[in-house]
Amino acid sequence: MEEKITHIYDKIFKKILTMSQKAVINLINGLYGTNHSLDSEITYHWTESIDNNLRRTLADTIITINDFYNYHIEAQMYQDEDIVLRVFEYGFGHSVKYNRDSATLRFPAPRVIFFCEAKDAPDFYTLNLDFEGQGKFEYRVKTFKYQDYTVEDINKMKMIVLIPFELLKFRELLKKEHTEDNLNTLKSLVKNDILGSIQTNYSMGNITGSDARRLIQLTIKLYSHLYSEYNTEVIEEMDESLILEYDHLEKRYENLDKRQAS
Repeated sequence: MEEKITHIYDKIFKKILTMSQKAVINLINGLYGTNHSLDSEITYHWTESIDNNLRRTLADTIITINDFYNYHIEAQMYQDEDIVLRVFEYGFGHSVKYNRDSATLRFPAPRVIFFCEAKDAPDFYTLNLDFEGQGKFEYRVKTFKYQDYTVEDINKMKMIVLIPFELLKFRELLKKEHTEDNLNTLKSLVKNDILGSIQTNYSMGNITGSDARRLIQLTIKLYSHLYSEYNTEVIEEMDESLILEYDHLEKRYENLDKRQAS
């Protein structure tokens, strides 16, 4: 069951990473504090691994910007103390494979995104490298704990492509208190925080119409996966509302994209 759940998030995150050029560059700039131009060239280097318990990790990839700047992003649903070693191994493998200077290995800048509740996760994971006779060095991997950020934070950083994962913030509360008030709060979260943010970011030019449609699709898929077990009128209403909203916005964005292209 755990592997199946991980696979669902894995597929969603991979689709997020292959959205439009401007959407992915905005994600990189927000995650790393960089300022790459939105017309920068993107190259993907996908990786995949299986841990000792035969569980696949979430999607991770190394993205190269303008054939020079390398960023290693790994997404996690569960805390994993071995993650820093795995990230180092990926980075080392990439550095060796794409080495242009035999005297220097340039490692990608690593980042681990936790979509789960990760209160105990450190701000940095550290791997101590001990080179006999040369000294000790620290390899540090910064973490990004999604649930520590508000919708306003995500919008301000232009990381709107992560907005479908906003649905995870409410799941544990709904499990504890399956009330109509909580279901209505969930409804408001989807309509205002998620769909509202998608529309706002499209209007601001942070994402394309195609990105907006895909984000709504991914929201519907993740919503169905997380909340289909709650067979209530509110959930049924939400299902219908999401589908109708998607149909409406799909036509709207499609028409706007056609106008902008002409």
